[in-house]
Amino acid sequence: MSSPKKLVPEVQGTTQEVAIAKCKRAAELIGGPCITEDTALCFDALNGLPGPYIKHFLEALGHAGLNTLLTGFPTTAATALCTFAYTPGPHTPPLLFEGRTDGRIVPARGPGVFGWDSVFEVAGAGKTYAEMPPAEKNALSHRYKALDKLRAYLQTLEGEGE
Repeated sequence: MSSPKKLVPEVQGTTQEVAIAKCKRAAELIGGPCITEDTALCFDALNGLPGPYIKHFLEALGHAGLNTLLTGFPTTAATALCTFAYTPGPHTPPLLFEGRTDGRIVPARGPGVFGWDSVFEVAGAGKTYAEMPPAEKNALSHRYKALDKLRAYLQTLEGEGE
């Protein structure tokens, strides 16, 4: 069997274009309803990059390299962005549900076990995602915000079926 990466290729584009393409392809593969998720980390100084390519930037540069990218820029502001895409089937355009958390890029603090959590300090929290207990992070994360929007939408569909 082919690996999922070969079945659902990484698409180049904006966070929205990537999410739509990923969801469309996944719906085609399974032949039915589909939900996909994509996460981005957008640096203000770099006009939104690395954005949906953060996984590749992190693999290539590490936490310290993400900080180095911002050397010489007047801001380290960043936005964590999660996009859930939902489609009821392969021939229906996906709907997008985005969650955003503002913050800034800082030298790594906290356990470096989950992606870029140790370099993203949440605005007003004074802590990186990695320094937060799971309940605190989950209550304000970009993923939680996007998932909450998707949940609310899916609940409206339940009401239509009754």
